[in-house]
Amino acid sequence: MVVEESANMHHYHSHNNNSLELTECAMPIGRTVKTALLRAQSEARVIVGLSAAINTLSKSPEGSLFCLMAVPKDGDSATHMHEVLLEAFCYENDIYVIKVDDATKLSRILGQESIESCCLIQKTWAGEQNEEQLNKAENQLVDYCEAHWDAPQHPIVQLPAV
Repeated sequence: MVVEESANMHHYHSHNNNSLELTECAMPIGRTVKTALLRAQSEARVIVGLSAAINTLSKSPEGSLFCLMAVPKDGDSATHMHEVLLEAFCYENDIYVIKVDDATKLSRILGQESIESCCLIQKTWAGEQNEEQLNKAENQLVDYCEAHWDAPQHPIVQLPAV
């Protein structure tokens, strides 16, 4: 299956032999992801790690805006199964899932010593009505996610090198 996008972005093409091939275009969505991550982290709104993400979502899924998941490495079927279930849970609860190309880059952006394959960005609430507030990078990511919400296969965002 080939995923073609009219917007400029990084994504993978899947061929009959099930290999993935990264194709690069001009849109800096990876930099937007990094910007959103760093801002949320500075505001203590990032939950890092698969176990922590699952624990947080089981208690209050309505508080999460994005779930970032790195492409799983071949051979780690237990982690892959957890990630598939987490992804399904996120879609069921209207949490945007963003797949990224590399757990090491994701971990470095977050300043983690260990390699983490997943993180959540929590929502920001403000005002008298306690309404959800998004910054510029988060708005751009919501638009990106909405454009791919119904796609059978989501593009994989290439994070910038750290």
